Parts: sequence; structure tokens; C-alpha cells
Amino acid sequence: MAHASTNLMVRLDPDSKTFVVRAAEMRHVSLSDYVRSVVVAQARREIQAAEQQVIALTPAEQQEFWQALQEPTALTAAQQALGGLMRGE
Repeated sequence: MAHASTNLMVRLDPDSKTFVVRAAEMRHVSLSDYVRSVVVAQARREIQAAEQQVIALTPAEQQEFWQALQEPTALTAAQQALGGLMRGE
């Protein structure tokens, strides 16, 4: 059974297109095949992560997240007032 295919147009700035073309050439595949393989694989990973309610972070993002958790936050006056209202003060 043959599957119908549809077109997807993507606009890229010249620098981005140069990188995508070079990557396709390095894999010895057409530009369309390269974009299709990368985009579909990434979309599948993102859908699976969303279905499993998992957030995937790169090592740099993990470090940044950890550092953000370690830093104390300063509440705004409005946040402090809301906290007081919620505590019945």
C-alpha cells in the first residue's frame, strides 16, 4: 500500500541553510531526506517525552537548572502581600 506524501515548506536564513546543506552533504543524502530524517526523529522524541511527561535537558541546561534551584529567590512586595493574605495575616 503506497502512502501519499505532502510538502512542507521551511524558510531559512542563508546561514542556516548553508549549515543544513552541509550536514546533508556530509551524510550523502539529499537536502529533503536530511531534513525529513532529522525533523521526524526529533518530533518522535518530543512526542514520546511529552506522553511520558519527561523533560529532557542537555547537560548545559541541567547545570543551569540546578544553579537556578540553588539561588534564593527574592519575593516582590506583591508576592509577600499575597503570602500574608494566604496565611490569614
